Amino acid sequence: MTLVLSQLFTGISIGAVLLLIALGLSLTFGQMNVINMAHGELIMVGAYTVYVLQQVISGAGWSLLIALPVAFAVAGLIGVLLEVSLIRRLYLRPLDTLLVTWGVSLLLQQLARDVFGAPNVQTRAPEILTGSIRITDDLAISSSRVFILVLALAAVAAVTLVLRTTPLGRRIRAVVQNRDLAAVSGLATGRIDRLTFFIGSGLAGIAGVALTLIGPIGPAMGTNIIVNAFLVVVVGGIGQLKGTVIVAFVLGVLQSMVEYTTTTSVASVIVFVTIVAFLQWRPQGLFTLRTRSLA
Repeated sequence: MTLVLSQLFTGISIGAVLLLIALGLSLTFGQMNVINMAHGELIMVGAYTVYVLQQVISGAGWSLLIALPVAFAVAGLIGVLLEVSLIRRLYLRPLDTLLVTWGVSLLLQQLARDVFGAPNVQTRAPEILTGSIRITDDLAISSSRVFILVLALAAVAAVTLVLRTTPLGRRIRAVVQNRDLAAVSGLATGRIDRLTFFIGSGLAGIAGVALTLIGPIGPAMGTNIIVNAFLVVVVGGIGQLKGTVIVAFVLGVLQSMVEYTTTTSVASVIVFVTIVAFLQWRPQGLFTLRTRSLA
C-alpha cells in the first residue's frame, strides 16, 4: 500500500509539472490558434531569471519568491514582443506560426548560450524545500514537489478566476468562441490577444521557476518539454482549461505507474501510444468548445 501511495504521489507531482508547463500554452494555442514552438524557451527565460536573481540576492528563499513575479513579467513581455512583431501577421496561417516560432526558439537558445554559456547550471533551492515531508514511517514526499503542486493549483485557480469573474476573462472567452462576432461587437481583439499572450507567456515563466527546483537548467531545456506541453493541451481539448488539468494529472500518474514496472523510456513510449490511440478515438480531445454555430 505504501508503495502504491508513493507512486501515486510521484505521478501527481509529474502531473503538476506538466500542468505548469502546459497551462500558458492552453491559453495562447486555444484562443489564437498559434502553434508557439518558442513556449519552451519562455520557460527557459523563467528558469534563468532565478539563476540571475541568485547572483545578486544572497538568500535562496527570497530569490525564489522574487523570481515568481519577475519571471512572469519578463516572460510575458517577451511573449508580447513576439506577438506584436511576428505572430500578429500570421493568425490565419497556423503552420507559418509553427515555423516562425521555431526559428525564434533557436534564436533564444543561442542567445542563452552566448549570455550564460552552453553547459547547464544549477540553482539553489530554499532550505525549506530541500527536505521531505514524512506522511508515515515508510512514506515521505519531497517538499519541492509539494511546492510545485501547490504552485500549479494556485496558477489554475488564478487563471480560472480571471476567465470567469473579470471583464478581461469575459472578453477572452468571447474571442475564443467567435473572433469575428467579437470584433464586430466592438471588442478590441488585437488588444485582447496581446493580453492573453502576456498571461500565457508569463505562466511559462512561472513554470521555469518551478523547474529549477527539480533539476539543472540550460539553453536546450525548452526543447525537451515543449512536446509534452502540446500533448497535454491537444488531448485535453484545444482551449479547454479543465481538460488540460485533468490530462496533465492522468498522464503523470500513468507515467509513474508504468515506470515502476518497466523503465522511463518504455513508459514514455507506452504513454505516447496511449495518447495516439485516444486521439484516434476522440480527435477533438477530452473536451470540446460548445458554440451556437450550425457549421
